[in-house]
Amino acid sequence: MARIKDSSVADVRAAADMVEVVSGRTQLRRASGSRYMGRCPFHEERTPSFSVNAVDKLYHCFGCGKGGDLISFVRETENLDFVGAIEWLAERFRVTLEYEEASPRQEEARRRRERLNRLLEDTTAYFERLLWEGDGGAPVRAYLAERGLGEEVAREFRLGLSPGKGLAAKAREKGFTADELRAAGLTTVRGSDYFPRRLMFPLADARGRIVGFQARKLSEDDPLRGKYVNSPESDWFKKGSILYGLHLARTAIAKQDCVAVVEGNTDVIALRQAGFEPVVASMGTALTERQLTELGRLTRKAYLCFDADAAGREANLRGMELAMRQGFDVKVVTLPMGQDPADQPHGFEERLDGAESYLPFRVALELERAADPQEGFVRAREVLSTAEDSPEYREALGIVADRLDLPRETLSGLAPARRSGGDGGAAVPPRLLEAGDRLERDALAACLAHPSLVRGLAELGPEHFDAEASRRFRAALVSGRDDPELTPLRAELDARAAQEAIDERTGRELLLRLRERKLKRDLTGADLAKATELQAHLANVRQALAELT
Repeated sequence: MARIKDSSVADVRAAADMVEVVSGRTQLRRASGSRYMGRCPFHEERTPSFSVNAVDKLYHCFGCGKGGDLISFVRETENLDFVGAIEWLAERFRVTLEYEEASPRQEEARRRRERLNRLLEDTTAYFERLLWEGDGGAPVRAYLAERGLGEEVAREFRLGLSPGKGLAAKAREKGFTADELRAAGLTTVRGSDYFPRRLMFPLADARGRIVGFQARKLSEDDPLRGKYVNSPESDWFKKGSILYGLHLARTAIAKQDCVAVVEGNTDVIALRQAGFEPVVASMGTALTERQLTELGRLTRKAYLCFDADAAGREANLRGMELAMRQGFDVKVVTLPMGQDPADQPHGFEERLDGAESYLPFRVALELERAADPQEGFVRAREVLSTAEDSPEYREALGIVADRLDLPRETLSGLAPARRSGGDGGAAVPPRLLEAGDRLERDALAACLAHPSLVRGLAELGPEHFDAEASRRFRAALVSGRDDPELTPLRAELDARAAQEAIDERTGRELLLRLRERKLKRDLTGADLAKATELQAHLANVRQALAELT
């Protein structure tokens, strides 16, 4: 991959708004000055312990220990490498990037990505014009109005109309090659338009870049069988990685800490139009691991919405199970037979209030599907065998007891699974710092917050610090050189200085405490002459400490 010029990286860092970026994942409130606090987006917590420095663009969580700078936050939350994070920020804050010279293969791959992006963006704009400005779009506009979808929300989702023929020729006139058209999923093997005349739903990745389309049938003479047809699977477009509407719903999902997953694109559009924003569609299939990973960066609370007949489909049940295994709090919203969320969008939030936890829902469903009580018991046992003890587990157990009229000793055979590893994979809080570690870090935090103290820090050698990370950070502060590997520690020390309100006087005291600690250690085993010298130095340090206090 081509290397981005350092000057462009600096431009991105300067232009990006740290609070705006982090607010897309969790709600922040101003604590003081440029300091913001919120709930950590990396682990579950009730009391906000996530600190953000808006000026230096650093973050640190006192609960789970996660920390870093603007770039590492984007890398962590968007699952990107360094270059991808810079490009993500550059796109969001409109910074033009310049690249170093790369190998011919790398440069070719980068240019190909850029051209495919532009081709799909141009195609989307072309489809939009055909729908909203062309005479041929009138019947489709009428269809959207009949479905209750207004022009404003339809434009927000960039709905369009494919011409059925002529797209390939138009694109070639603009300089795009037959290979690029095929790679973007816009033409067939023979080079003709892939999509007939259809209502087009552009499909975007989590960053809002168009990667493909879903096309809805408009007429009976349509040559394609399916009512909905997607772009062909390729290296560029993978349906199992896309959640329809995610790029528009991200902020709402993070702020409201929940997501509703529906089946159809029009459900997403109708609900957003009705004012319910944390909603995405699973592209008409069961949730995949990749889709859940994307959602898991924003929330762990998922409402899965299916109509009555869909709830029993094995594919959807597998998606629910996968969500449970990935640590989601899964609730099921079962709609009346044949009804979609788009049919009554304004009452949708009330349906969420009545959502059923996955485990009781699944157990009840398995009991209904069983031919007899024995089979029901076996089915329920299979579902409960992987569940841990919880209120939902006990509720599900009660359903088994009521429906099958089982004695208590039989229910004892449905013991919940034991949590493995002690913490079930939950985030482990950072270890409590020993007194010596705390002294070192508080002293470094003071020097970071008050640069005037760095001169005093330089007078202390690396031997005054026990922890290797502290020694490295001391060296970085004294030399004035930035060490990217120390960014998480810098973020922690920055947050520590603010949380503990370490002022300059306290900083001078902490540096003296480090001197005192070193002298007391050196006294152990020193000969008489050396001990006399050390005692004199120790007396001076203690005198200085007394004057400070």
